[in-house]
Parts: sequence; structure tokens; C-alpha cells
Amino acid sequence: MRKVSVATVVMLMGIALYFAVSWGIDALRALTSPTYGLEDVWHSQYIFGIGSLLGFGPVALIRLAAFFATVKLAVAVICALHVIDRFYSLTTGKPISDLLEGALILVVLITIASAGPAIWSHNPELLREQVIQLALAGLATALGMVERNYRKDSDAVAATADTPQGARWFTPWR
Repeated sequence: MRKVSVATVVMLMGIALYFAVSWGIDALRALTSPTYGLEDVWHSQYIFGIGSLLGFGPVALIRLAAFFATVKLAVAVICALHVIDRFYSLTTGKPISDLLEGALILVVLITIASAGPAIWSHNPELLREQVIQLALAGLATALGMVERNYRKDSDAVAATADTPQGARWFTPWR
């Protein structure tokens, strides 16, 4: 069971590192651009798709692009913090997995919002990119549940080992 836990931690760190690097590069590229990444037609298709769906003009499109770039940067920072927390937890023993779960929720929301216009415009290459990111987020969520279950089982074993022989494990409030 210990090997499953190590493999789970390594895969979670790899997925978090992937999102930290790839989404960080995308966000910094968009935020340092004067048009917030709208000049890259390939990566900004979802901005134009959402903008046309909502009837946005040019200024609103730029604001929408800045919003998505900022959210992508926040996800990248959260994933980088999760990787740092994993290395820090080697000494403390308990990582904070809520950071990664929050980032994964944002990844799923942005990916679904990005996949909609790709499906609508019949663009399979752009959709493939979104499906890969959605699959990685789903895999990380499943691995997080496996890790949480493993941690809960090991905590339960440790709690029962600490109770004296014949003692009740449950004491109601009085």
C-alpha cells in the first residue's frame, strides 16, 4: 500500500507542475501582451467564442482576455505552491491538498468554458488540447481521493494502535 501512495504523490506533483508551467507561461504571455493574448488567434479562440456568445465588443473582449489570463496565472501560482508544499511536507508529513483541489476546480471550469467554443467552431485540434487538460484534472482529482483515502486509513490504524487494550474507541459527549 505504501508504493501506491508514493506513486500517487509523484503523479500529483507531476500534474501540478504541468499546470504550473504550462498555464503560467500562457498567463504571462497573455498578461505581457498589449492585447492580453488576443493576437494569438489559436489560443484565444475561446475568448472570441465566449465574447460572440455574450455579444461583447472590443473593449469587453480585452477585459475578458485579461480575466482569463489572471485566472490562469492564479492557477499556476496555486499549483506551484502545491509542489512547494509537497516538498515541505516531506519534513512535516502532512500536505495541504486543498490547494490543488481548488486549482483543479478552476482548471475544470476554464477548460469547459474553452471547450465549448472549440466544439461550436468544429476545431478538433483546439478541442484535443482542452480534453487533455480536462483528463489531467480528472486524473489528479481521482488521485487526490485515493491519497485522502489512504491517509484516512493510515490515521485510523494509528488511532486504534494508540488506544489501550479494552478501551472504547468512542466516547459520547456528556
